[in-house]
Amino acid sequence: LGPRRRLASLQEMVAVAKTEQTRLWTKGAILGYKRGKTNQYTHTSLIKIDGVNERTAVDFYLGKRLAYIYKAKREVDGSKFRVIWGKVCRPHGNSGVVRAKFAKNLPPKSIGGRVRVMLYPSRV
Repeated sequence: LGPRRRLASLQEMVAVAKTEQTRLWTKGAILGYKRGKTNQYTHTSLIKIDGVNERTAVDFYLGKRLAYIYKAKREVDGSKFRVIWGKVCRPHGNSGVVRAKFAKNLPPKSIGGRVRVMLYPSRV
């Protein structure tokens, strides 16, 4: 490519980048609590991250922040949305599920719900 064509393609890329929305999180699903045959441990939640299907792929997400966002009835600081923050602790099994701990235990109604897996803090 000549210098003019290279400049034009760069300008096109910048124009596209300005119009496209980017997000700093990926989707995850809450599977439930860590449990055995008889006991369940509500202080640890099991999260399935979209696109993560094996144990080795979990390494990137270790230490990443999680946000469970829910809507409440009463408005606080101009918003009805609340957040419970957590972080990815370790893998769970071989299929890409992770164990996570939240600042407060997730409520039972959150099971089957969505969680945001933030792409920070970076360990790179």
